[in-house]
Amino acid sequence: MANDIGNYFRPQSREEAIAGIAAHIQRFWTPRMRQKLDRYLAQGAEPTLDELPRAAIEQLKRPSKR
Repeated sequence: MANDIGNYFRPQSREEAIAGIAAHIQRFWTPRMRQKLDRYLAQGAEPTLDELPRAAIEQLKRPSKR
């Protein structure tokens, strides 16, 4: 599903796409969905995740600057 979201945002610039993917995941994915994705990546599935969603997920993991 993360790759599908990435494909939707792919026509935008890299920065806009990453921000859009991150915003979508943050707004619409339940904590359970995000935890499932984290577990999936921890098990070594990272090569199946496209670069843009991977960057968006990393952005979400960084502490926000407020």
